[in-house]
Formats: sequence, C-alpha cells, structure tokens
Amino acid sequence: MAKKGNRVQVILECTEHKASGVPGMSRYVTTKNRKNTTARMELKKYNPILRKMTVHKEIK
Repeated sequence: MAKKGNRVQVILECTEHKASGVPGMSRYVTTKNRKNTTARMELKKYNPILRKMTVHKEIK
C-alpha cells in the first residue's frame, strides 16, 4: 500500500522567461510539505536559457 503523507510534488516555472517571449521554458520539479507550506512556493533558481538566477513560482 502506498503511504499517504503531506508531501506533494510541485512544478516551479520561471516568471522572467515567460514575460520575455524567448522560446523554451525553465521548469523545476520539487516537493513541499502541504501542511507546513500552504501558500504557493517561490524560489530563486538558475535559468539555463537566460543564463542567470531568476524567480520561479509554483504552478498548478
């Protein structure tokens, strides 16, 4: 049986890349604890297409 927990997989997508109109997309997959972190996650991650650190927000 699969165990049921509070950890869920989330996808983080670059906000700057989306606004720039450059083809491609920078996305990361990570996990978060649903019980402790109820709001949408926002992390600074590396965008290989833009070659710099950018803000990545959780998408649903």
